[in-house]
Amino acid sequence: MTLHTLPTLADIEAAAQVVYREFAATPQYAWGLLGSKLGTTCWVKHENHTPVGAFKIRGGLNYFDQLKQRGALPAEVISATRGNHGQSIGWAARAHGVQCTIVVPHGNSTEKNAAMRALGVHLIEHGSDFQESREHAMALSRERGAHMVPSFHPDLLRGVATYWWEFFKAVPQLDVVYVPIGQGSGACAAVAARRALGHTARIVGVVSAHATTYADSLAAGHVVEAPVTTQLADGMACRVADPDALAILQGQIDHIVQVTDAEVAQAMRDIFSCTHNVAEGAGAASFAAAMQERATLAGQTVGVTLCGSNVDSSMFAEVLQNQ
Repeated sequence: MTLHTLPTLADIEAAAQVVYREFAATPQYAWGLLGSKLGTTCWVKHENHTPVGAFKIRGGLNYFDQLKQRGALPAEVISATRGNHGQSIGWAARAHGVQCTIVVPHGNSTEKNAAMRALGVHLIEHGSDFQESREHAMALSRERGAHMVPSFHPDLLRGVATYWWEFFKAVPQLDVVYVPIGQGSGACAAVAARRALGHTARIVGVVSAHATTYADSLAAGHVVEAPVTTQLADGMACRVADPDALAILQGQIDHIVQVTDAEVAQAMRDIFSCTHNVAEGAGAASFAAAMQERATLAGQTVGVTLCGSNVDSSMFAEVLQNQ
């Protein structure tokens, strides 16, 4: 994909109508206590308020709707995930009566796994990280003649863009937004929605300091594989950047901020104490990045995304206790 093939405003509005069959637009609030910590106005987009607790469901709904419109709904889909993408595909597959197999790495979140199984997903554990799970899923899809749902695709991107479209429309005064980058759909969706609406907010990409493929790849101008060692931000635990996502982000991201697991943990605590919302690691990453740069943000209207809340209870309890 390139900037020229990004979804248009009409594309995003059409995708929103598909999304709204399942749930309403999610809220965004300027939380006073978070703003006090950051030292300026801070708006939070609450994608933790979707039916699967994360933004990914928007992409899955649009992806399956497009398959249906083309008369191409398969008997079975296969995909790979660390959790939220899998819930998205599981939800949409169930709604369309399609069998769904999802591959996750060993040691994946037990509660994300349980949530996928509750949607009727057949779950397979394979590999030590997302990339190994993804490669196994692709091999399985070829073996079984099943439809492989990628983690990055124009139809997924069109659905995900609806949440940034909602955010930019609701808060037109945003000066800067912080966007976590996993496989790239969220960040590319922010670029697409900003472009479609003619918004002027700067987009700052956020990666885990322990999973730097997108930071390294954007700096190099081509895909650079990087090891993944994050223990907390599994939603950003990507070892190999997607080349299509990279092509879109190049030149559209103001800069990249790398956040450590310790900074993410503090942001999870801050979000809970200030808003009583639960954020998973990737869901707290954008606020962590804003806090890292708070000295430069005075007087600006800042947007962050609580893009997911699916953290295991035991891990969240440990984060809260380790003040």
